[in-house]
Amino acid sequence: MIWLVVALAGGVGAASRFLMDTVIARHNRLNTPLGTIVINVTACFILGVATGLGLDHTMTASWTAVIGTGFCGGYSTFSTASVEGARLFLSGRARAGLVHAGGMLVLGTAAAGLGMLIG
Repeated sequence: MIWLVVALAGGVGAASRFLMDTVIARHNRLNTPLGTIVINVTACFILGVATGLGLDHTMTASWTAVIGTGFCGGYSTFSTASVEGARLFLSGRARAGLVHAGGMLVLGTAAAGLGMLIG
């Protein structure tokens, strides 16, 4: 039964990603894919909190899987981030590509660490 809940959480995560990206794209005045950055950093934070709560057994392994594998798996979009970084490089914006890829790595890692501390 847990696999069904994980799958449903993945669907909720994917729908949340779509809605979040739509809202951010409407308000983004920068020439950078800000929606993907916000989504991936918040996904890292949520996954960090779930991992922290799971490690100290505050949250059950099943719920950790639902949130981490299900929701965060559907919500995060690191493959899109890779494509966006490659597009920046290919369009002659190597510096922007490096900032995008490196920034995503640094911010995601920091957000996951903060989430684990909080969790």
